[in-house]
Amino acid sequence: MTNNSSNEHAGYLQKWTNYIKGYQKRWFVLKNGLLSYYRSPDEVDQSCRGKINLKTAEIRTDQVPLNFAVSGVLTFHLRALSEVERQRWVTKLELEKRNAITLEDSEDEDLEISSNNKTDMEGIFNIVKTLEQKMSDLDTREKVTKKHVTSLLSYIHEIEKDLENKDQVTILCKEINNSSTILNVSLAAVIKTCNELIDNTKAHDKRWEKLFNSEQEKRQTLEVMLEQLAQQHREMEKNTFRVLNDSNSSRQKNKKDPNASDSEDSDNEFMDALEEPQWPDVVEKSKSSDSTVKQHVRNGSTDSEGWMKRSISQVNKSSRIRRSRIPDRPNYSLNLWSIMKNCIGKELTKIPMPVNFSEPLSFLQRLTEDFEYYDLLDHAANCNDSCEQMAYVAAFTISSYANTSGHRTGKPFNPLLGETFEADRREDYGWLSIAEQVSHHPPKCAQYVEGRGWRFWQEFTMSSKFRGKYLQIIPLGIAHLEFPETKNHYTWRKVTTTVHNIIVGRLWVDNHGEMDIKNHTTGDLCHLKYSAYSYFSREPPRKVTGVINDVAGETKFVLRGLWDDYIEGAKVLNTTQNREKTVFETGKHRVLWRRQLYPELEKCYNMTKLAIEFNEMEENIAPTDSRYRQDQRAMENADWDKANQIKVKLEEKQRAARRQREAAAAAALAAGKEPEQWKPRWFKQQNDPYSGGDIFMFTNEYWDCKEKKDWSRCPDIYLSEKEMQM
Repeated sequence: MTNNSSNEHAGYLQKWTNYIKGYQKRWFVLKNGLLSYYRSPDEVDQSCRGKINLKTAEIRTDQVPLNFAVSGVLTFHLRALSEVERQRWVTKLELEKRNAITLEDSEDEDLEISSNNKTDMEGIFNIVKTLEQKMSDLDTREKVTKKHVTSLLSYIHEIEKDLENKDQVTILCKEINNSSTILNVSLAAVIKTCNELIDNTKAHDKRWEKLFNSEQEKRQTLEVMLEQLAQQHREMEKNTFRVLNDSNSSRQKNKKDPNASDSEDSDNEFMDALEEPQWPDVVEKSKSSDSTVKQHVRNGSTDSEGWMKRSISQVNKSSRIRRSRIPDRPNYSLNLWSIMKNCIGKELTKIPMPVNFSEPLSFLQRLTEDFEYYDLLDHAANCNDSCEQMAYVAAFTISSYANTSGHRTGKPFNPLLGETFEADRREDYGWLSIAEQVSHHPPKCAQYVEGRGWRFWQEFTMSSKFRGKYLQIIPLGIAHLEFPETKNHYTWRKVTTTVHNIIVGRLWVDNHGEMDIKNHTTGDLCHLKYSAYSYFSREPPRKVTGVINDVAGETKFVLRGLWDDYIEGAKVLNTTQNREKTVFETGKHRVLWRRQLYPELEKCYNMTKLAIEFNEMEENIAPTDSRYRQDQRAMENADWDKANQIKVKLEEKQRAARRQREAAAAAALAAGKEPEQWKPRWFKQQNDPYSGGDIFMFTNEYWDCKEKKDWSRCPDIYLSEKEMQM
């Protein structure tokens, strides 16, 4: 946000364009009572793309977080990057509108009162000068009146002396008549001057009162803004002080007790990291103390204890500075139709796709990106009410679709069989994840994530068809979420994702369908509906609605929002039936989740900050980790030609390995032996009691091998230096 001058406000805002493109970043300028916008600051000297006169405009702050609107001859639907930014813009717009109205009223009354301090002072000086002139006129009239009254009294006194002289009395009477006439005129002038003085005083009083009220409102608004900034500053200082204090305490402890074991130091530091993160949009925050969280960890599952004890010593003791950008996406042209015309009706996984349509991330990393809003699960773990916990779980499932909106339409790399990806984010986020590609045909990956008071695992597979105009992806796997403290166990399946305008037009993604989230422990059920985009629908695009019912079928919570923006929920106070339609009386809606925007990463494939951090190389990770993929790394480094060449070699190596396994299986069958099937390294297939089918479950062996640096069980799936040169 920039202020070019004292009476100008300018900066970037997100402006709603249409249903296809959604919100687009535009440069807005507020000056002289006009709000205008441009594509970029470079266009300011040229003609603007639209403007609104604030004098007759209406400024609305929507219930949707970060959104507001300005309506005049045109209507701008805008969205700021933060709540503070929105408040700053709304305040500036209100002040500018008030100044424009005040200036117009002043011109109608021949009094120029402006929001500019210099103009205000000139107006006040003019008022004082006018009043001084009226007072001077009143003094002059008073002197003239006194003079005529004195003359009149002298004439009357002469009459009293010369009553017997009729001629003299007649002359004096004429003089008295003349003096009376002049006195009447003078008195009328005095009265007129007094009335003018009174009218001017009243008029100026109104103007002064208006000016005073305006300045008072400005002061109150500025005080509120300063208080908000001060509060944020105090929170930042508090967090900084806590981090420094924890770091100093750790160093002092190491100095005092050099013989203390590493596991004890690491354990204490991990408990400090368990403090609940700030979540500004949630009205009701959990009141769990650090001791409660620690007790919760101690009472967690045996897997959690083993996980912490096995590899906690590997957590860094100082905050790691992670990268914030990758090389910008190059501008490569490609004939899409020449590639796609022979692919209609084929399975997506069997289509040879060049990296030009991808982003430098593996699908395993893209799955892990769903945990960008892990805060929702942390909050859910501290909820005592099962339906309220379900509301946070539902918000978490919706938040995983936020990164598919906008211009992020790149396809992630299909993982190779045996490929893995680990994300150890305990230090900053409090969770860690491991994912593995456990099957290639059909493609299937398994994932296990563990955080503070919750465990998540899923087996993800999908059915996909390319129909020429659009691509449809139908997830088939089931996701599991468990809270060990309450034993609440949730399951759900993702909704359908459709990518439009595959051949012609700009790509855009829509998520639609229905999702049921079930709590198998309490019987609670959440039904979510993702509305499909329709040109003829009056509903806003990307809309999500939902209800949460308890085991008796009674509705306890309602949810609403947009899957790419926010989700809010409210408790149901009363339910009535009206003409075969159920009406819910609810309490105040509160925001459960709000999307974090990263407009500065548009040139980085529109990936989120977390996604950019995922492909950053780390030490002591499995040799099958996605970060070792040569084609993915070459693409990230903007060498797409090399990436396409390596991708072909990797696929050929994978097909050769499959043919070798098939030949070995055929030989085993010919010898009357049981053929050896491909077995995942870190997951094992077993029965799922919740779905009735089979599911790949984490064996809890990965972190042991990581601690021992034993990767002997990892298959050789990437290219060696010799194979790279071939």
